[in-house]
Amino acid sequence: MLRIGLTGGMGAGKSTVARTLVDCGAVLIDSDAIAREVVAPGTPGLAALVEAFGAGILAADGTLDRPALAAVAFADDESRGKLNAITHPLVGARTAELIGAAPAEAIVVQDIPLLVENGLAPLMQLVLVVGADVETRLHRLVEQRGVAEADARTRIAAQATDDQRHAVADVWLDNNGAPELVEAQVRRLWADRLVPFERNQREGVRARAGYRLVPADPEWGAQARRMIARLHLACGASAVRIDHVGSTAIHGLAAKDVIDIQVTVADLGTADALAGALAAAGFPLAAGVTHDNPKPTPGDPAGTDLAHWGKRLHGNADPERPANIHLRVQDSPGQRFALALRDWLRAEPDARTAYLAVKREAEQAAADKAGEAAGEAYYAVKEPWFDAVYPTVTAWAHARA
Repeated sequence: MLRIGLTGGMGAGKSTVARTLVDCGAVLIDSDAIAREVVAPGTPGLAALVEAFGAGILAADGTLDRPALAAVAFADDESRGKLNAITHPLVGARTAELIGAAPAEAIVVQDIPLLVENGLAPLMQLVLVVGADVETRLHRLVEQRGVAEADARTRIAAQATDDQRHAVADVWLDNNGAPELVEAQVRRLWADRLVPFERNQREGVRARAGYRLVPADPEWGAQARRMIARLHLACGASAVRIDHVGSTAIHGLAAKDVIDIQVTVADLGTADALAGALAAAGFPLAAGVTHDNPKPTPGDPAGTDLAHWGKRLHGNADPERPANIHLRVQDSPGQRFALALRDWLRAEPDARTAYLAVKREAEQAAADKAGEAAGEAYYAVKEPWFDAVYPTVTAWAHARA
C-alpha cells in the first residue's frame, strides 16, 4: 500500500484536505483520534496514566481531564518522558493495527499534526503539507473555533515553521482561499499522482522521464534530501553512505528531470538483499540492469571487466519524481567515479561547459526518437565523453584525496 503523511499548522485547513482525500477513496488514520482512543475510559492506557500521575487527572465522569494531565505531565522533562513512554507505544501499536487492516491496494493517509516536529516524514512515501498564511490561520482559529487570539498566536509559534514544513513537503497545498479551491487541488493530486503512484509501486513500475533537458531546478537538492532520508530508513545499516550524484547535484546545470542517488553498500549481495525493502518503500528494481558501462582504465587491463562495474538499479514509483537509485559497492570504480565526476563538475567551470554541450548534443540525437531508441541515441553521445574524461576525473580525485 501507499503511505501518505498529511500535516499542517493549526488553522491551515488540514481537516478539509483529509475529508476530500477520504471522499476520493483514501483510508484515513487520524493520529489525534488514536491518541484519544488509547486513553479512553476502561483502557489500559488510561489506567497507566492514573497510576503514573494520580487520580487528579480524571474528570468527574471518569474521562481524562486533558488540561489537568498537561499541568502535571509537562511540568518537567522527566514527567514528559513518562507520559510519552506510556502513550507513544500505544499510539504506535494502534496505528500499525489500522495500517495492517487496510486493503493491500489502499492509499493510506496518516493525519499527523506533529509530523515535522517528531521527525516522521521519512516513514512516509509522500508528505502533503497544508499551508496558509499566519493571519489566515489566526482568523480561522479565532472566528471559527473560538480560540482566544493570544492563545492562538502562542500555539502557532510553538509549532514548526513554514520553512521546516517546506523542507519535508513533497506537495504543498495552498489553502489561503475558499475550501473548494484546495479541494480541487486535492482531487487533481489524487487522480494525477497518488493513484498512479500506488499502482506503480504495486506493479513494480519505475517512473520515467524523457531525454529533454530542463533548466536547473533549485528544488532538486531538497527533493534529493527527502529521498535520501527515506532510503536511509529502508536500507538501515546496510547503506555505507547515500549521496546525491549526477547532473541534478550540480548547481545551475541543465539536466534531465531525474534525481540520481547513489547508495554505497559493502557488496552486491547486500544490494540484492535490499531489493524487497526498497520496493516496499516505493523504489522498484530495474531487474535488467546489473552493471555500469566499464571505463577504459590506463595501466589496468582488467579495469574494463564487467565484474568490477557491477551495480543494482532501482527507480522511484512516484510518477512526478523520476529517480535513479544506483546501488554500488564501496570503492568500486563505478562508486568512486560517480562521486568524483560530481565533485569535478562542481569545481571546474570549463568541465561543466563542455559537459553541457555534450548533453545538448545527446538531447538533439534523441529528439526524433521514442522509448528505448531515444535512450540508446542519448547515451551513444554521452558515454564516449565519460570514457574520455574518466582518466582526468580519476587523476583529479586522487590529487585531492
